[in-house]
Formats: sequence, structure tokens, C-alpha cells
Amino acid sequence: MSAMKIPRPDEGSKEFFNSLLPDDPRVKVRPMFGNVSAFVNGNMFMGVFGNNLFLRLSGEDREELLNEKSATLFEPMKGKPMKEYILIPRSCKSQPAAVRPWVSRSLAWASKLPQKKK
Repeated sequence: MSAMKIPRPDEGSKEFFNSLLPDDPRVKVRPMFGNVSAFVNGNMFMGVFGNNLFLRLSGEDREELLNEKSATLFEPMKGKPMKEYILIPRSCKSQPAAVRPWVSRSLAWASKLPQKKK
């Protein structure tokens, strides 16, 4: 069994992620497997995986985003999608204003989840 090669973000993807971070004192940024993710109450709600942005959303929001924006399920390992996470199309990097409301929804959804125990 070979080790999974985890993609790394380029500087542009890191800058895009940072530009979308909500100005909220509850938000904490941590490295995740060579990438970077944002957490609220210990729950991941947004991150980059390679040069792709992903968001954690409610069922309703996932359905809306999948239907409207050609987004896809976040599947870091083929055949193993991460429940509640959606991959934002790379084309959205040129439209940060269109992505920010989805980041807000992601933060709101993750904020309602029980706090993760350390």
C-alpha cells in the first residue's frame, strides 16, 4: 500500500484563503497535513487542500452550492468524501466577493456544532 501524496497549496491559494478569513476572534487557523484550515470551537469549517478551497456547510447549503456553482463534494481520498464538506470551484478565486457569503454560512454552521474536546 503506497502512501497518499498530499497536495500542497501555492502562495496564491494561501493568500486567497487568508483573504476570506472572517474577522471573528473565535476563528483559529492551524496547519493540516501541509495545508491550512480555519476552525471555530475546535471544528474545522474552511481550508485549502492543494490549490482548492473547501467549506463545511449544512445539508441545505451543500445542496444549493452543488446545484448552483458547479462545486463538488470534498474527496481528499478517491471514493471517500468528507461528510459536510464541499470543494469550491477554482474559478471562484477570481470572485472572492461571491465566495465570502459561503464562508459566512460555513462559519455559522460550524459555530452551532458542539465544541470539540481537546
